Amino acid sequence: MNKKDILELKKRLKKDACTFTRLCGCYVDADRRKVTSFGQTFLNLDDEELFKYLEIAKKVFSGAPGNNLLELEFPTAEEAAGGRQQFLMGLKESALKNDDLMEAFFDHVIDSYRYTGNYLILLFHDAYDVMTRTTDHNNLDESEEVYEYLLCAICPVTLTKPGLGYLEGENRIGPRVRDWVVGMPDTGFVFPAFTDRSADIHSVLFYTRDTKAPHAEFMESGLGCDPKMTATEKKLTFQSIVKEVIGEDDDKSDALFINIQGNLNDRIPVSEEAEEPEPVVITSAAITDILTESGVPEEQTAVIGKTYENVFREEPPEAGQLVDPRLVEEGGRRREKLDLIHQVENLKQQLNDTRLLPVSDSADEEAGTVKTYDVILRVKPEKVEQIHSQMIGGKKCLVIPMDEDEHAAVNGVNTTV
Repeated sequence: MNKKDILELKKRLKKDACTFTRLCGCYVDADRRKVTSFGQTFLNLDDEELFKYLEIAKKVFSGAPGNNLLELEFPTAEEAAGGRQQFLMGLKESALKNDDLMEAFFDHVIDSYRYTGNYLILLFHDAYDVMTRTTDHNNLDESEEVYEYLLCAICPVTLTKPGLGYLEGENRIGPRVRDWVVGMPDTGFVFPAFTDRSADIHSVLFYTRDTKAPHAEFMESGLGCDPKMTATEKKLTFQSIVKEVIGEDDDKSDALFINIQGNLNDRIPVSEEAEEPEPVVITSAAITDILTESGVPEEQTAVIGKTYENVFREEPPEAGQLVDPRLVEEGGRRREKLDLIHQVENLKQQLNDTRLLPVSDSADEEAGTVKTYDVILRVKPEKVEQIHSQMIGGKKCLVIPMDEDEHAAVNGVNTTV
């Protein structure tokens, strides 16, 4: 699923466009016991309740594809009788009206989802009438297909903090009643995936709020899919691989790593057009070239390249997934600082070279003497004839007439005269 597919489903999740047919849920306590279960027609909900559920459902479509949103594929075995893809197909076809299937689904989630604390399992059923679109993305008044899907959201339920509040019945300030509050989803999925505006029963869209710890156990045990790493996991894993070899917390290794980040950033394609450019995948061969370009020694490059190949063999990351923008920015500041230092050194050298000028006196020239000057002037050619000497306060001074609209710089610093 690309961004357009995700956005098409997400923007429908408002009262006047939503077509959810049914909502089922199960509240689970910290001991993994089912406290209560429910099922009802979605559009029969009161407005306040309906809007809260829509907000939760919408969150499952939020975040960055490849990081918060991962498209997982079902192995062939899961599409056979008794497989988890087949189980989800049965749930979808029942439109969540089969109580036995619903209880089996809740039990399956409880068995395969690892979470410390209370949580709420929500399952929505939807049937979206996908309209045919013209090449300029306008909808025609005819249906292309009916995309029937399930949306699951697993939400933490937490106890509000203790505090004081106004007790209306007693007309006084007292301890506030603590409530169990349903939060935004921690994990969720959409089945089947919506790829190129059509149902893809071989894939499922997986959502995670925490991109550092995305509940890989639920991808595998709950959905029956091979776990995928989020972009955040790939970036942190890559950093760990590199720093384990080149070291860290010293100036040399930090500079090397920042160089690597800068060269990776240069591989990210930039497009002036509205369409997103195709991402550049960083293979093991590409990472070897980048490490060499960044100044990593040959032996260390070989070790990093081999580990990189072993870790990312199945799904090499994109360039953008390995880049830390903060480090790229720091690298830019470092380069600017070094360039400035280099420019200052060059200016100092030029100044010293200028001060050591050969004298014009013939006697000194014959003797090969070099005389240094304490005052060196650089003026526009038209100002040369205006310069003259004058005794001021008993000292010989050089006088340079200045018009009101003229400016001067002394040793490179602007000054007013």
